[in-house]
This record gives sequence, structure tokens and C-alpha cells, in this order.
Amino acid sequence: MPLLADVAVPVPLSQAFTYEVPAALAAEVRPGARVLCEFHRRKLLGVVLAVSERSTAIDPSRIKPLAALVDARPALPAELLSFLQELAAYYFAPIGEVLRLALPAIEREQVRALKAQGELDGVLDLGRAKQVGGRKVAYARATDAIEEPGTLRGQAAALLALLRANGEQPVARLEERHGNARSALKKLAERGLVALDEREPPRDPFFRLAEARDVPPELNAAQAEAAARIDAALAAAAAPGGGEPRAGAPHEPRHAGPSAFLLFGVTGSGKTEVYLRAIKSCLDRGRGALVMVPEIALTPQLVARFRARFGDELAVLHSGLSDADRHAMWSSLHRGKVRVAIGARSALFAPVPDLGLILVDEEHDGSFKQEEGVRYHARDMALLRAHRAGAVCVLGSATPSIESVALVRRGKLAELRLPDRAHREATLPEVAIVDLRRYGAGPSGDPLISLPLHRALEQTLAAKEQAILFLNRRGFAPSVVCGSCGTLTTCEACSVALTYHRGRRRDAPAGGAAPGGAAPGAPGAAPPPAGAPAAGLVDERPQGGRLRCHYCDYAGPLPERCAACGSRTLLLEGLGTERLEATIAASFPEARVARLDRDVAGKDRSQAILARMREGKIDILVGTQMVTKGHDLPNVTLVGVVNADAALGLPDFRAAERGFQLLVQVAGRAGRRDRPGRVLIQTRNPEHPAIAFAAAHDVPGFLDREIRDREEVGYPPATRLALLRIDAVDEGVGRGAAAKLAAHARTCPEGLARRVEVLGPSAAPIARLRGRYRFRVLLRARERGPLRGTLASLAGLMRDGLDRNARVIIDVDPVAML
Repeated sequence: MPLLADVAVPVPLSQAFTYEVPAALAAEVRPGARVLCEFHRRKLLGVVLAVSERSTAIDPSRIKPLAALVDARPALPAELLSFLQELAAYYFAPIGEVLRLALPAIEREQVRALKAQGELDGVLDLGRAKQVGGRKVAYARATDAIEEPGTLRGQAAALLALLRANGEQPVARLEERHGNARSALKKLAERGLVALDEREPPRDPFFRLAEARDVPPELNAAQAEAAARIDAALAAAAAPGGGEPRAGAPHEPRHAGPSAFLLFGVTGSGKTEVYLRAIKSCLDRGRGALVMVPEIALTPQLVARFRARFGDELAVLHSGLSDADRHAMWSSLHRGKVRVAIGARSALFAPVPDLGLILVDEEHDGSFKQEEGVRYHARDMALLRAHRAGAVCVLGSATPSIESVALVRRGKLAELRLPDRAHREATLPEVAIVDLRRYGAGPSGDPLISLPLHRALEQTLAAKEQAILFLNRRGFAPSVVCGSCGTLTTCEACSVALTYHRGRRRDAPAGGAAPGGAAPGAPGAAPPPAGAPAAGLVDERPQGGRLRCHYCDYAGPLPERCAACGSRTLLLEGLGTERLEATIAASFPEARVARLDRDVAGKDRSQAILARMREGKIDILVGTQMVTKGHDLPNVTLVGVVNADAALGLPDFRAAERGFQLLVQVAGRAGRRDRPGRVLIQTRNPEHPAIAFAAAHDVPGFLDREIRDREEVGYPPATRLALLRIDAVDEGVGRGAAAKLAAHARTCPEGLARRVEVLGPSAAPIARLRGRYRFRVLLRARERGPLRGTLASLAGLMRDGLDRNARVIIDVDPVAML
């Protein structure tokens, strides 16, 4: 019988394809290896899923041979390959697209080898398999050998001591401190005391500067208890391997029990130190560890802590890396050079050797859900991968997700509690609610800068302390409205308002950002003299600047007239972070004011802003939710939530949960050391449960209430959801496809038996995006099995029975409902 290989190719199809393995490659082709194969007259890079001698119903003359083997050693280890296949099955995602998430760039040496074999002749399509490879840099590390007493002196002794204390170092870095380091290292290597190695260096900015080693602090009782339980689970964890993948339950790994934990600790409770102890315990047992954080902006802070504890023997993976840097990190893990990986969502696919521990920090964060391409949830898949690898998984948060709390209550996760802040002097901040229905504008004149908030900022500045102002709206003004007819300026490609971004104005006062305030005609605005700005304020008439769509990235000039009525009276409505920064700068001219949002957080810029904040060079930091994410800023004693209501009115059943999490997380930035902190929450709805529970620091109380509310209306975790997202350039085509999908779901056996509820079709809350009309069909079920059966039937319809001009995406366990 022929030797056949099942190969996944990077095309949007859920199936693998069968190829014959040539005799010359029979001993080398293994699952997880990349191969070059012919596909529709193109040569593609595919991944081998399985190899076996077997007969097949396919006509042997139609089975093409593999063209070449790319990887002598499989690029995807068996554990990772099995996990990726299960992920593809669970999310109904094309297997080739899923594997692409984990594949490294192809090395130029591999391309040259294929050219030498003549395999790159003809039509070649390497897809997104980018090529890397370049210069190599020398590294030095101390071996386990011990020198004879008194045989080393001077520079050689100093270099050996440094390597033993700090771990592996680039030779160039050692030469900066010791001029003749290369010669001394060569002599140490000849004596077997040092090993020298050449490889491509990681050029990631996290490794530019040396990090001094730290001394582990003493744990408090709760931290010690949590670390001990994780250590016991690591000791008991089974060896990796075992079992065929199944399209099973990522939320409910079988026998998770004491091997999966929810680390529930208040803000500033020392969760990171528990992570560090867990990783050391894992490394001491010879296994690898993976750490996931929700934002790239959090990664440098965490990397610095980890380098201080473990040296440079770790890999950092995130979307900001160049292809070469990403490949260097990937290779160091794949070859077993390092055993710890840190990164954002995509780090889930790191080839960590002998994976023994996965840590998910801020597990509640919605950014762990991928909203484009393969729509996986990294937190849920972390539980699955850990279970399949015989590893321990720890989810950490001060505001756990409702889903994770439900898993604790069902016995799928074990809860570890950190009820107090790690620093004995630190206490949770005092929270006050400012009812904007009762308080008017402060001296700034803006109704969202109330008098209590203004006075609190004055007191903080007088005490030489720092403040954070949180407003989850970018730009200068969230919308531009005609003062004559009320027409809202909207994006031509999306059914959303355009945001006005002013940027720095030429007429701004020297020494600070242009100040803000209410737009002409807005509530609370004092009319300036004709033709001139108000005293102390720049002219806010909307001239210049840019209108931007935060969904499709359109940017254009502000029109001179209203498109509907031709009026020149265009008003700026609402408050964004750019305007808030300007208003605060004008109100407190002596203060150093900065802003942190996606408009200013370019490459390395967010870290520069946070570094200035830690160094005391910023007095007031204005920002979006980027300022809420786990930053440790010891001198921040005041946090002002400018508009707590903004996140609570969205048409999403998770709106209250997200709003509560944001309030608790941003409040946690205050009073993290010996200085007491204060939080002011401005709202027009102080009775809202999310606000009331956040003000009381009552996370368990909110979780209990929210779970009860969800059970009453039938939303997760009481049920399971899948969302069919339909879009098309033609509105009628999209509407027709949505109706057909909904009708099919209702007539499936599961739909007829009422085991799956079909809601819709309906227009999406954002009805048009990037020029395409959007519709949706929501499927809801009490059990996973019937829901999956319905989705499998719909997948068949999507392949063969829908208008090709309609695009349909299956979103299992959806997070974003807009």
C-alpha cells in the first residue's frame, strides 16, 4: 500500500488533503513538518497532519506526490499539533488557517535548499510564510564545570562570576563592561568553564538593556498558600501526551480539578510574585512555562520582572515583533534553548518544550478573544492546551470573568484567594461617587469636570502626588453635529459617527497642549466675544483637525458645511481624551499633563509615557482603558473616572460586567504603596449595580448578582452561544443569506426539538461596516452538543447553498456582540 500524508494547506477550507509520500522522503516526513505541495497548479507550504500506509477511495492517479520536505525537524511538536487540530474543530475554523497561527517564518537557508533541489520552479505561493535569516551574534554562558581554586584571576574570574550570577549574556554586552572580554571568554571556553554559541539575536526592545537580578520578597500568608497549592499541582501533574483530540469542551477540561486554578486577588495583591514562584517550581521540574497577558503594553513591565528573576532565558512573543525577531524567539523555544514564553494572545501557540504551566494574567480581559480571522478565545484555549499537555493552568484576575467564576462553582477550577494588598502599608483606595445630576461644572467650565474632581486634582498636585483620569473615548470630540438641522456627521462606509481629532493647534498656549472646554453652543459653554476665543482658552471652533472613523480607519478633513442643510454651524459634541487633556492642561497650567490612548501609543511610545509617569515627570495622566491594565504606579493617589456611564449603555449583555471590571481595575491604580488612595467616580446613574458594587470594592457581590441576572434571561454561563455574522456589499444579498441560515437552523433536528433557540435574523447594532451591510443570527442552547450539531449542519449550507457574494463567519462563544 502507498504511504500517504494528510496535509493541511493555507486555504479557507476545513479539510486536509491527501498526498503520496515519495520513497526518498518516506523516512523523514513526520506529522508537524512543513512540506511543499502542489495545489491547483500552485506550490504551497502545507503541514503534515498524519502519515500512514493505507488504501484510499481516491483514484491513485489523482493523488499528487509531495514536492519537498521543508523541515528536517517538525515545526509543530506533537502536543501543539494535536491542540491546534482540536481548536480548529471547536471553532469550525479552516485547519490550514489555524496552523498558520503557530508557524514560524521560513528561513532563507531553507529557501536556498529548495531552490537547489529545483522545487521552486514554476508557480510558487508561500502565502504569508515570510523569509528570515541574517547575521549571527555570539553568546556566552557558564557551564556546570568548577575551576580549580586560585586558577582564575582578574577579568576571567570577573566574567565567570557575572555569567554565573546573571545567566547567558551576549558577548558584545560583556565587552562593554570588560574591554578584553572576547579573549578571556575564549580561554574560559578552552577550559570548559564557559560555552560559546552563535545565533540570530532577538532585537526586541525588552532585551536592549541589562536587568539587575532581584531578591524574591517574603510572601504573605495568602500568597504562600496559593504558591504552595500550585506547586503541589505541578508536582502531581501527569507527563505530557495522551489521547486523540476531540472537538470537546475548552471550558471544561476533563479531570481539571486541582490542575486548573482561578487566582482571585484584589488589585495590588501580589499575583505576579505568585506567578514567579510557580514558574520557578515548574522550571525546577524540568518543564516549560507560558505566560499570557492581554495587552502588549503590559508585556514590558512583566518582562522586566521576569528578567530580574530568571535572566534573559525567556522568549517574548507579541504582534509588535519583526518577522526576524519573532522567528528568533520561536527558534529559541523550539530548540529548547529557553523554556519560558511571555506574550499576548498569540503566545498561546508558542512551541514551549515540555509544557508544564500556563499562566493567564487579567484573564477577564476581552482582548483575549480574537475578533478577526480564526475567532479563538486564548483564555479558554489555554485551559484546553494545559489539559492536553498534562500541565497546570492558572487564571489570574482582580475581577474574574463570569465564565471563570461559574467554572469554580461547578468544580472545574479551584479558587485561590489573595484578599489583601501585598504591601502591608497599602490599602484599597477610598471610593466616592460624584452624582453629576447634583454637581455642576468646576472652574474648567466642562460639565464632565465636576467641582469635586477639580478640587481633588488641586489637592493631589499640592501634595506633589500623581493622578490618573480615565475616559474611555479617544479623540477630541466623539461626534460633530450640525447646529441648525441636527444632522450627525457619519462615516460613509460605516453606520457610526466620525470622531473629531484636533491634534496640536498653532494657537495653543506655549508650554502645554491646547486647552479644551465645551464647543460653541454646547451645554456649559460661555459664549466668547464675536470673532475671538474666550479669555484663557484657545478658539474651539471646529476648524482644521481631522475626522476619523475608529472602525474602518477612514480619515478626512472637517467639512466647512453641513452635508444635509449647508449650514456652517458645526458643533463638537461630547468629550474625548484629547479634549480632556487640553481642558486639564488649561485648568492646571502648572501641571505636567500627558495622554495615553491608541492615538499616542505607537511603537515604544506607551512605554516611554509610563516610564515618565514612574519617574515622576508627569503629574496627571489622561487615558482610555490602556491606563487600567495592571500598571504599578506607586505615586498615584487619585483616580478620576470622568464618565462611568459610557460603558454601561451598550447593547451587549456583558456591558455591566465590562463596566464593573474597568471601574475596579482603574481604581486599583491608586494607593498601591504607603500613601492612601482616592477614587472619584462621576456618574448620572449612581444606583447602577456595577457602579455601586465597584464603589464598595465588592467583587463577589457583583458576581453573585450578575450570575443570577444572566440565569434569569438565559445568557452565559447559563447557556452557550454561537453567533453567525453575515455581511455583504449588497444589503439584499446579506439579508437573504441571514434569513436562509436562520430558517435552516430552525428546521434542523435540534431546532425542531427546541434544544437550540434561534434568535434573528436581525441587522447588527452597527449595521454597516467598511462598506458592507451586516446581519446576524444568534444560536442559544443549554448544552453544547445540540449547538454543535446545528453549527455542523449550517457549515454544510455555507459551503454549498448560499450566495457567494455573502460572507458568513461562525463565532463560537462570541464576546463582541456589536
